[in-house]
Amino acid sequence: MASEKVETVIAGNYVEMEREEGDDGSKSTNQMSKLSKIFWHGGSIYDAWFSCASNQVAQVLLTLPYSFSQLGMVSGIIFQLFYGLMGSWTAYLISILYVEYRTRKEREKVDFRNHVIQWFEVLDGLLGKHWRNIGLFFNCTFLLFGSVIQLIACASNIYYINDNLDKRTWTYIFGACCATTVFIPSFHNYRIWSFLGLMMTTYTAWYLTIASLIHGQVEGVKHSGPTKLVLYFTGATNILYTFGGHAVTVEIMHAMWKPQKFKLIYLIATLYVLTLTLPSASAVYWAFGDVLLTHANAFALLPKTGFRDSAIILMLIHQFITFGFACTPLYFVWEKFIGVHDTKSVLKRALARLPVVIPIWFLAIIFPFFGPINSTVGSLLVSFTVYIIPALAHMVTFSSPAARENAVERPPSFLGGWAGLYSMNMFVVVWVLVVGFGFGGWASMLNFVQQVNTFGLFTKCYQCPPHKA
Repeated sequence: MASEKVETVIAGNYVEMEREEGDDGSKSTNQMSKLSKIFWHGGSIYDAWFSCASNQVAQVLLTLPYSFSQLGMVSGIIFQLFYGLMGSWTAYLISILYVEYRTRKEREKVDFRNHVIQWFEVLDGLLGKHWRNIGLFFNCTFLLFGSVIQLIACASNIYYINDNLDKRTWTYIFGACCATTVFIPSFHNYRIWSFLGLMMTTYTAWYLTIASLIHGQVEGVKHSGPTKLVLYFTGATNILYTFGGHAVTVEIMHAMWKPQKFKLIYLIATLYVLTLTLPSASAVYWAFGDVLLTHANAFALLPKTGFRDSAIILMLIHQFITFGFACTPLYFVWEKFIGVHDTKSVLKRALARLPVVIPIWFLAIIFPFFGPINSTVGSLLVSFTVYIIPALAHMVTFSSPAARENAVERPPSFLGGWAGLYSMNMFVVVWVLVVGFGFGGWASMLNFVQQVNTFGLFTKCYQCPPHKA
């Protein structure tokens, strides 16, 4: 009964806000409004699913075969399944905390019109300013480097179509292109982009799978992984990063008409993503084996064909979309900091957002290490941002008997109630802290430092053939 009441409160306020925005124009704009709703203005569970699935797998699809060469086939498959489920669990925890926070605030008559709730605000409202500051630091830093990785991937991919320009120059060009995401107001407006992005990734995944099988195994192929602990844990943390794309969960939920229906969306999105990542990574590793250890981008090993070039172009477009996904929460934080978040002027907000893109552009030029940077970000940032902090926050929020008694969402009965839920959370915290952050951090930092020593910072063309470097 309590759940139904919460649904009414949340959905009621949100629909009312959207209706006011939609009814503001004249009748002559009705046709434009209908088109806007179809292509631009989303908020259904389907929009959320497309956003989650599209955001979860983009450029990382191209580095998973590289991870398989570090882990070996069996470990690569097991880690994908394991971290896929763990990521779905912590996304579920984030959704529970969001609903708890929003319900409490709306009972206090707080109005969220023209305001996008973010993860650090949820932590602040439920646990106080210290949790807010920790959450804000890890979330923003992860999303910053997540955006950097998309920019690096754009340069890495386009090079395999046109190598007349080096990767650094392509980074300059795509940095300017990705800066146009400042004009996309919020996650509502990614409806058509999320759909197209997922279709593009689906094509690329199945291209990698089929092209690798048709190509067959290279002469003298070896599958010797795992050979070193450093490589093993580096590969594992790249997969941790792969299924840690739910740093934007709160913003996606806030864009829904009924956010409380989000609970299983991320799990269903993950199951679909696994149908893309498992076949493609397995097939490419089967075909090329240990050669992948020095080729972090799977496109580098496949022959140039129209199908390959199509996959590269589609991935470039999807990386532009994913750049927007990662950067939009940063735009919101910056808007709130300088006091323009409540304005309805798209142009004013876009101009205010531009300074956010500059450090992303700069970092992509300093650290162009496509592949190794994923593992480093995964171990040092993703481990805390979307695994450890949500699990700890959930346990602390509901630590008192009164909080558990008045919880908006209770644990599923099949988990064994609160005791089962706390056991799951403790396992996530300990595992990710020891394996993800501890061993993963050690391995990924060693690998990252090796890339710096080998290629140098600001390297002009990372992993390019010698005559192109």
